[in-house]
Amino acid sequence: MGRTVYWMNVSIDGYIERAAGEHGADGLEAAPGWSRIDQQLHEHFNQQARGLALKVEGRVVYEMMESAWPAAATDDSLPGFLQEFGRIWTAAPKVLVSRTRTSAGHNTRVVGGDNAIEQLAEIRADTDGAIGVGGATLATALLQAGLLDELCVTLAPLLASGDAKRLIAGSALEQLARLEVHSICAADEYLFLRYRPQT
Repeated sequence: MGRTVYWMNVSIDGYIERAAGEHGADGLEAAPGWSRIDQQLHEHFNQQARGLALKVEGRVVYEMMESAWPAAATDDSLPGFLQEFGRIWTAAPKVLVSRTRTSAGHNTRVVGGDNAIEQLAEIRADTDGAIGVGGATLATALLQAGLLDELCVTLAPLLASGDAKRLIAGSALEQLARLEVHSICAADEYLFLRYRPQT
C-alpha cells in the first residue's frame, strides 16, 4: 500500500495563498512571492520529488505545473536545478483529479466524478511507495476520508495574511488533531515539519 503525502509551502499563519489565484498558471512565476524559493530550497524539493512513486494533483495545481515544467526541462536558459525539476515532474507517473478534464499528457491518467476519492483509495492500495498530493482542496478531501498519511510543511518565516487558501480548510481542521509531529529539521530560515497520524 502506498503512503499519501501532502507537501506544501506555508506561511507561519497557515496560508498557502495570500490572494485567491496566487498559485495560478503563470509559468515558473506561479509560486507566491512571499515563499522565496531559492536554489537550496528548490534542490531540496527536487530530492523529495525524486523519491515519489506517484504524484496525485488537483486540476489547478496540475495545470500550473503543466504550463511550466515540461518546457523548463529542456530550456537551457534556466538554471540546472529548475531544468532538473522539469524533468522530474514531466517523467513522473501522475494522476490528475478533475471533473472537467478527461485527458492529459506527460505520463498522466485522469480520475474524476462523484467517486474520485474511492478511485484514489484504490490507487493508494495498489501503489508501493510515497504518493505526493498536490492541492489544498484535494488534500482536505483525502484527510476527511482518512486517506492522508503524512503532512509535510515547508514553513516560511513570514506572515502572509489575506483572505485566500489555508493549508487545510473547513471541518477538516479538526482532523489535524489526529496528526503529530514526526520530525523537524531546519535549513537557513525555513523549517521542514513532518506530521503523521498518532500511533
